[in-house]
Amino acid sequence: MHLDPAETNRRAYDDARVVALYDLDNPPGEDHAYFRRAAEESGARRIVDLGCGTGSLTVTLTGDDRAVVGIDPAEAMLRVARARPGGDRVEWRRGTAELIEPASADLVIMSGNVAMHLIGQDWHGALRRIAAGLVPGGRLLFETRNPVRRAWEDWQQEPTERTTAAGRLVESEATSTPDADGVVVHRWRTEYSDEGVVREGEEHLQFRSVEQVTEDLAAAGLAVDRIWSDWHGRPFDGAEHPLMIIEACPQGA
Repeated sequence: MHLDPAETNRRAYDDARVVALYDLDNPPGEDHAYFRRAAEESGARRIVDLGCGTGSLTVTLTGDDRAVVGIDPAEAMLRVARARPGGDRVEWRRGTAELIEPASADLVIMSGNVAMHLIGQDWHGALRRIAAGLVPGGRLLFETRNPVRRAWEDWQQEPTERTTAAGRLVESEATSTPDADGVVVHRWRTEYSDEGVVREGEEHLQFRSVEQVTEDLAAAGLAVDRIWSDWHGRPFDGAEHPLMIIEACPQGA
């Protein structure tokens, strides 16, 4: 049975074992600090975290005068998010950008390369929904990888063993080169050596140039305000910086 990229990506993160490793391998860092700082500085009172995953960032955005919504298509991710300390202060929704209500958000966040998981029309549809969901003066913040750096070449790994809180693991990964649309297929395999359990999966990720991102945002009714090259506010100048951190707002705002 052929699955479209969106369903393939959802399944990759809808497994309790995979989710447990995700939190181990992706602890809070400078990216979370950036999004929290931006939320504070913007004075946002209604925040949507699209592709919130396990909610490790989402719960830190809450406050007495804020309404925070976390949206993710993977139930295994949301199960962890709901159980977090502070999880009861977030409204969790299982699904996609279609769940963003019109004129409901001062700030929409897509962290953890969520934008790259949105392929083709899912990407364009999400941007349109975000544009409709932002109030005048609202903002969209997200990061995506700069294709000039060819990060997919580093996403190759022969079987390697390591010991984690989840036990002894043997992991391998392989990533295709981008197709004509900049989409790569990242395949991974994890063997839980202590239990003899194997998990395999794949995900699709789309690399986009800064010009393409700008055009796609404009087509959805959004305008790029700033582009940073790191989490500390260094401007993106088109060089081989690993990241493009995008700040956008509704056109005419």
